[in-house]
Amino acid sequence: MNIQIIKQIFKPALLLATFAFLGVLLLDLINQQTQQRITDNEREALMQQLMQVVDKGSHDNELLTDSIVLPGKLFHSSQPVTVYRARKNGNPSAAIFVTTTDKGYQGSIRIVVGIRMNKTVSGVRIVQHNETPGLGDKIELQKSPWILSFNNTSLQHPDLSHWRVKKDAGYFDQFTGATITPRAVVGAVRDVLVWCSQGDNLTSIFNQPAGKPL
Repeated sequence: MNIQIIKQIFKPALLLATFAFLGVLLLDLINQQTQQRITDNEREALMQQLMQVVDKGSHDNELLTDSIVLPGKLFHSSQPVTVYRARKNGNPSAAIFVTTTDKGYQGSIRIVVGIRMNKTVSGVRIVQHNETPGLGDKIELQKSPWILSFNNTSLQHPDLSHWRVKKDAGYFDQFTGATITPRAVVGAVRDVLVWCSQGDNLTSIFNQPAGKPL
């Protein structure tokens, strides 16, 4: 076959293959950039949540890299619990627990709980939930100040028997028409406090290498 004819046959195919290859490379580059942007946004959102449940100026370490994972069963959590450790000048100052309760009205509620070394609550925030808008979603700080009622609480204030909603003869308010949701959150925070108050549980987590589960 004439070489010129062969060139005429294969040239369009070669061009098409080249454009296809370049297109794949471009799509891969765009995908990598998009995934990195998503990762960065998630990291920033998590950091904002963590900073809301620790006292200002209470730590000088990088929270996101100073963490361990604990079995969820220790906290009656439906998922493993990540603990971010706050330190000041190398000394433990607070632990931040990301726990999950599946006792919400609409399923799982993911909660961030800050615990100081004196075993008092420095703050609580809701990370994720599917609760009913206008009712159960009042666990969000943007919808209601209810979540702030956990600030500075402990197993002494209120005592353990009153770590319930008022409808169950407890200390914490419930929402009109929505008792299940606040009951689930109160229970999850209580379970974190109970675990932290047992023996040297709270101090022991600061002795583990980052990323290594107990």
